[in-house]
Amino acid sequence: MHLRASAIVCATRPNGETGAVARVLTRDHGMIAGYVAGARGRVLRPVLIPGNLVEIEARSKSDSQLPFLKIELLSSRGPWLGEPLAAAAIGWVTALVASTLAERQPFPMLYDALSGLLDAVCHAPSARGWLPGLIAFEALLLRELGYGAEQPDLAGADLAAQLAAFDAQGARLARYPLADRRTDVMGARAMLRERLAKL
Repeated sequence: MHLRASAIVCATRPNGETGAVARVLTRDHGMIAGYVAGARGRVLRPVLIPGNLVEIEARSKSDSQLPFLKIELLSSRGPWLGEPLAAAAIGWVTALVASTLAERQPFPMLYDALSGLLDAVCHAPSARGWLPGLIAFEALLLRELGYGAEQPDLAGADLAAQLAAFDAQGARLARYPLADRRTDVMGARAMLRERLAKL
């Protein structure tokens, strides 16, 4: 395996003294997990923030081997992590994607939608500008994974209707793609919901 691609960082887990295993989503190759040497050092730690857009080079000797990743930053979401609502939204969608998508199975529509959603979270003046997009992204993910969720029509909906749609979709996510997960991914969604309630 040898590829270069743009990718969105979705999750990292420490591995060894200084390295980490990163899960990144690419448009044409899907989710790729790989070992990043020096990932916990001063240079790479800010690059591996979930939500960041990066350029990766992945190399492995065989398809069964965990590839080594070289990562360069293209666009950082770091400046928005100081804002609690944006940080919770970025944390939730990246954890959702990292927990539900299979390795090396391309989902180009999900990649494009996630990229657009992260831009909206970072640049919309308030959560009212990106919450319908987040709900639409969750519905798209459910459809792409074969759970057939309908796209909620939130055009012109007030915040109460958007939050009701958000809550209803949360139950479907917990029941289907996240039902057998060992980690509490829905905890990230619960934190986002608490912060949305303060709008």
